[in-house]
Amino acid sequence: MIPLAIWSVSFRWFYPDIIPSEFSGRAWSAVFSPRNDVLGAAWDTTLVALIVTVLAILIGLPAGRALGLYEFRGKRIVELLVLAPIIVPGLAVALGVHQLFIRYGLANTLIGVALVHLIPTLPYMTLVMSGVFANYDADFELQARTLGAGVLKTQWYVTLPAIFPGLVVGALFTFLISWSQYVLTLLIGGGQVVTLPLLLFNFARSGENAIAGALSVVFIVPGVLVLMLSSRYLSGDDAAVGGIGNI
Repeated sequence: MIPLAIWSVSFRWFYPDIIPSEFSGRAWSAVFSPRNDVLGAAWDTTLVALIVTVLAILIGLPAGRALGLYEFRGKRIVELLVLAPIIVPGLAVALGVHQLFIRYGLANTLIGVALVHLIPTLPYMTLVMSGVFANYDADFELQARTLGAGVLKTQWYVTLPAIFPGLVVGALFTFLISWSQYVLTLLIGGGQVVTLPLLLFNFARSGENAIAGALSVVFIVPGVLVLMLSSRYLSGDDAAVGGIGNI
């Protein structure tokens, strides 16, 4: 991030100078200028990423439980299908679904962009939760039910604490992948849904290195904050069943 921070306050910086010959705050003024609407793009980017994260949890959690806990015929095929969106290039996938999104009125809309972001993010959520449930002992749920807990109480007091670290990791991957999507947003959003990656690429292609540097810092900071808030769940200290011992 150091070169990006230096670029963001540079006015003239040419080879072979180690540091810029002149400094200026014009890039930051341009970034927060209402004309560029960076704050609006940041809001749309955050909103899309949050919607995608919630939808990925609702779909990926039960899918991961099924893949992690149970053996069934065709399981390997299902796992391959889950991985397919990662294997197939995103551009080909976007072009394939674009016509369907136009037909159902989802193209050029924020919800359409959120739905198409599920394609690259859902496999990560599903695979993370599958690994979590592979180390999960479902007998604790049976014990809770035997002691009189209902389905909701069992899920809230037994299952959720046990899988919470893995759920946070899956949500982290989902949020960051959605946050950084460019191609899918450009094709499905059609330029009507403007996110930070679109603005960043536009300034980078225009040769405005100072503005691109300032916008890159704005683009990176939320991801760093999310990573810092969830960093303790990325270590080995919080196992997939770590919460069971405290119940």
